[in-house]
Amino acid sequence: MSLLRVDRLVKRYGGLTATDHFCLEVAPGELHAIIGPNGAGKSTLIGLLAGESKADEGTIHFGGRDITSMSIEQRAHTGLARSYQITSVFPEFTALENVALAFQALQGHSFRFWRAAANDTALIEPARAVLARVGLARRMQVPAAALAHGEHRQLELAMALAGEPRLLLLDEPMAGMSQAESEQMTQLLADLKGEHAMVLVEHDMDAVFALADRITVLVSGRAIACGTAEAIRCNADVRDAYLGDETRNEMTGATE
Repeated sequence: MSLLRVDRLVKRYGGLTATDHFCLEVAPGELHAIIGPNGAGKSTLIGLLAGESKADEGTIHFGGRDITSMSIEQRAHTGLARSYQITSVFPEFTALENVALAFQALQGHSFRFWRAAANDTALIEPARAVLARVGLARRMQVPAAALAHGEHRQLELAMALAGEPRLLLLDEPMAGMSQAESEQMTQLLADLKGEHAMVLVEHDMDAVFALADRITVLVSGRAIACGTAEAIRCNADVRDAYLGDETRNEMTGATE
């Protein structure tokens, strides 16, 4: 049985169809990557899955439930979380305080009680564990504003994991990272595979091919191919959907 099933999802913005009768199935524990050229509709799709915007047509089922009309908060309580969206990061708070707040918020409490959260063992201990899980054990007491870009993304992932999601929606988690940071994030996501299903939108083809169990290729809001990394790598139609020799070389592994 699929954990996530998307059936003929449509999103229009005036005369533009950003998501065009899109279908997707994600199995429990699967890491499913969504790739495509700029403007293909990838971020729009993530927003629809997360509940940030409403589809004009189609349905979304998660864990056997129809969540098409559910809010972001309702979807979070079913076990679906978008990294970098669960809550805002407070730059003046430490990494530990931010994750404790995420735990508190997911329990239905207001952020105005942050002082209590910072001293609540029931929040601090699981926050420590999640930060260690994402590689920030030594940076817990550092204010979020002082974290490096890659560390900030690790913190945002930790905050999403606070809800113990069954499915993580990851929208370009490697964006703006150095090669070393990207490799670290790739390893972190590899370690999380199996514990959480993931839908990953990412331009880093090395990361995609290293991580994905299956890949769906999105062009102009439509899925033109879906399969294993090897099948997608060898698909001529997929390569033709990407403009420029540099991207084609990334897809094929070729060099000049």
